Amino acid sequence: MADPTQPGNGRDDTHEKEPMTGIELVAVVLSVLWLVAAAAFFLLIDSGAGGGTGLFRFVMTMLAIFMPVAMIWIAAMSARTTRVMREESRRLQAAIDAIRKAYVTQARQSDQGSGDQSVSKKLEEIAAAQRKTETALATFSTVRQAAPAITRVSAPLQHPASSDEQGALPLGTSAEDMTPPLATADFIRALNFPENPQDKAGFDALRRALKDRPTAQLVRAAQDILTLMSQDGIYMDDLRPDLARPELWRRFAAGERGRELAALGGIRDRSSLALTAARMKNDTIFRDAAHHFLRLFDRMIARFAETADDGELTELSNTRTARAFMLLGRVAGTFD
Repeated sequence: MADPTQPGNGRDDTHEKEPMTGIELVAVVLSVLWLVAAAAFFLLIDSGAGGGTGLFRFVMTMLAIFMPVAMIWIAAMSARTTRVMREESRRLQAAIDAIRKAYVTQARQSDQGSGDQSVSKKLEEIAAAQRKTETALATFSTVRQAAPAITRVSAPLQHPASSDEQGALPLGTSAEDMTPPLATADFIRALNFPENPQDKAGFDALRRALKDRPTAQLVRAAQDILTLMSQDGIYMDDLRPDLARPELWRRFAAGERGRELAALGGIRDRSSLALTAARMKNDTIFRDAAHHFLRLFDRMIARFAETADDGELTELSNTRTARAFMLLGRVAGTFD
């Protein structure tokens, strides 16, 4: 059977041609109208007197008649070519999308066997890391053991107390009242949390801080909010805040608020601010934990600023807990 696309098959070629479109119809109509108008002009209207039968007049007449027709068909063919190119472009894009989809499907099927093994390995690594994290959290979250047998009153004594004096302690004296005050260095180190599971000094400071009830409340609130922010990939070690002057912290501790203290919100990381703002808006648990943490930090800084020097205030402002306060304070409008 002859190929209908080969030359010589005129009848089959005719069937293969596309039907006339609206563009060709418009071109035909315009051409006919122009020819009729030109014929009426040159044949029915007297052109005037004198020597108008020369070659030049004939050439000008032909140009005036057929030049517009040629322009009409050039425009029609350009429009048709543009339409065909757009259709070809759409078909080509569809073919490329189909090839891409087939390639992705094939790649997934070929990698499925090795992918299962890699996923299992990743899950094991995550589980191991989680066990280490839980161990570390359990270590610095452990409450202190029972109070020692030897107790003392809140004021330190200059000599050991006798058994009679110990028996004379008033009823209702709590274990917190009998523990020594928390050292400033331990307090600051506890608010920064241990650097890693091998940070023995950090864990020791944290255990001592958890014996102080107000500090323990703040530490646990900070631990909760840091854990929630880590779910969005926000880690305090990744933030580099602009540290404010100690006098600004003292003014804040004294109760002053407003844009004059905006430098305290030294976190400038836009992605962390945007993620935290969205979480504050959409997550009730996160919002409650954040406001609870901010209240406890306000109380702490008011007490701490009374006795701390400028160096200790600067050191406190560089802890992970203070960075969380800067980030949440900016989002919550504390410094507005």
